[in-house]
Amino acid sequence: MEVYTNLRKGEKGAWLSIGAYIFLSAIKLSFGFTGSSEALIADGLNNLSDIIASVAVLVGLRISQKPPDENHHYGHLRAETIASLLASFIMAVIGLQVLLNAVRGFFDPTDVAPSPLTAGVAFFSAIVMYGVYRFNLNLSKQIKSAAVKAAAYDNRSDALVSIGAGIGILGAIFGAPILDTITALVVGFIIIKTAWDIFKESVLTLTDAFNEEEGETMSVIVRKVPGVRLLREFKGRNHGNVMFVDLTIAVDPSLNVMESHWITEEIERKIHKVKPNCVILVHIEPDFSTFSDTEEE
Repeated sequence: MEVYTNLRKGEKGAWLSIGAYIFLSAIKLSFGFTGSSEALIADGLNNLSDIIASVAVLVGLRISQKPPDENHHYGHLRAETIASLLASFIMAVIGLQVLLNAVRGFFDPTDVAPSPLTAGVAFFSAIVMYGVYRFNLNLSKQIKSAAVKAAAYDNRSDALVSIGAGIGILGAIFGAPILDTITALVVGFIIIKTAWDIFKESVLTLTDAFNEEEGETMSVIVRKVPGVRLLREFKGRNHGNVMFVDLTIAVDPSLNVMESHWITEEIERKIHKVKPNCVILVHIEPDFSTFSDTEEE
């Protein structure tokens, strides 16, 4: 099934994030301690916590690939959304930690100038993480994965953190350590805003919310299918990166089973053109309104 193939592709993004975080946290902590840079050390510790978030995304993608069983008739696709939710919590904690450290910096400024090399490490890390962000963002759009999208936003936040660390280090080197604190505050708010966006999208999916515009688009498609007299009910929900749609339509009561079945197949074919990862269940009811009008006459 295509959805499971996409989930396997999504693992590439998680593994790329894990590899990048391990590499960058190692060099940041090494250069941070030897170069006397608290900002770079904090950034390195930030990347260590990001490894946990990336592993959570990877585990969610793995669980999502499990086939349906007696307790999960629709499969395990929501594990991917739960992984996104967990990633948002980790990002929020990191953002709050960055804000807390920045506030402390206002009351306890440091006079120790870090090594210029630490600024280079910070900016190099930002470039690497931005590249990982672009890769994961494109991958998430290609496979329509919420978990990989959450990982991409996490990568972007880490790139911003590294830029902030680099600017703060330069400020400390040139005699303006307060710039480090101000930048950290801005970066902390950006991380928390990103975490909130991921959290909100994950909760909407887990509570079976459905995009109203998408529902209206598909309703128009259904109404235009030949043989559909009335669309009586439309229900939709997201299960991981798969969309489940339940329809109730009214048709001519004189149609036989084969003719009615053709209408359902036509509905599925037209919706799949715009929403490939969509499972459609069509319930057919007879439309007796024309008969009632005839009897009244």
